[in-house]
Amino acid sequence: MDNIVLIGMPGCGKSTIGIVLAKVLGYHFIDTDLLIQERENKLLSEIIQERGPDGFNSVENEVISNISANKTVIATGGSAVYGKGAMKYMAEIGTIIYIRLPLAEIRNRLGDLTERGISMKAGQTLQEIYDERTPLYEKYADIIIDTEGLSIRESVMLIRESYLKNGRR
Repeated sequence: MDNIVLIGMPGCGKSTIGIVLAKVLGYHFIDTDLLIQERENKLLSEIIQERGPDGFNSVENEVISNISANKTVIATGGSAVYGKGAMKYMAEIGTIIYIRLPLAEIRNRLGDLTERGISMKAGQTLQEIYDERTPLYEKYADIIIDTEGLSIRESVMLIRESYLKNGRR
């Protein structure tokens, strides 16, 4: 299947870049965070508060593993890489692109982590989340794109070029 799956830290621009990338390629767009909210009829922060990070990750894994798509840009939540089943499925249906951004830039973009609905353990810092997830993003990525200092348009063009050259199935 001809899909692009965007992974990366919260705040790296997966959803924003994904929407523009879908328009440029003439693809559909799916934001898995919105699918989760729609299915549960709750905000991500409410799901995390009620079920804890592990419960949320279970819901996320299930939702992602049931996506049916073709010619679609799929923006995943930052914690999607915790779901081995979901990531295996995403690798089967598309090219996984890690949008890499330094921690300092992510920190500048993010507001309140709990309000944003970030899956994290009690007391966990953004640095700890970054250190824990980065190896997973790198492990699952078919393509890694560094977007530090790039505009949305520049990021989209870089991803498009790399996907058309290296990732298209």
